[in-house]
Amino acid sequence: MPGVHDDVVRRLAAACHTGDVVQIEAVLDLDAVAVCDSGGRVPAPARLVHGAVEVARLLRALLPGTDLTIESVNGRAGLAIRRAGTAVAVIAVSCDEGRATTLWVVLNPAKLRGWHRR
Repeated sequence: MPGVHDDVVRRLAAACHTGDVVQIEAVLDLDAVAVCDSGGRVPAPARLVHGAVEVARLLRALLPGTDLTIESVNGRAGLAIRRAGTAVAVIAVSCDEGRATTLWVVLNPAKLRGWHRR
C-alpha cells in the first residue's frame, strides 16, 4: 500500500520537523524498533532500539542542526538527514496499519557518500 506508506513517512517527517518527541511517538507503533548501522564509525546504539518512546528519542537526538527531507530509500519513501549538505543518516521505514513499525537507520559514513549534496 504505497499511499499508506507515503502518508506515514510524511507524518513522521512533519513530526520530526516539530522536534516534539510526543508528536514523533504518535506516528510510531507502540512496539516500533530502530536498527542502526554505524559501521562502528560514529556513535550509535549497538542493539535494537525498542518501543515508540525510545525510537522517538533516537530520532530527536539525530535532528538538531540538520535538514530532514523525504526521499526515495530502497525504492520507497524514507528520510534523509543532512548537516550542511552532508548526509548523517538515511532512514528506511516499514509500516503497518498507518504507523511506522521499523526504522532502518544508516549512520555509517561510508554508506552515505552518495547521499551528500553540495
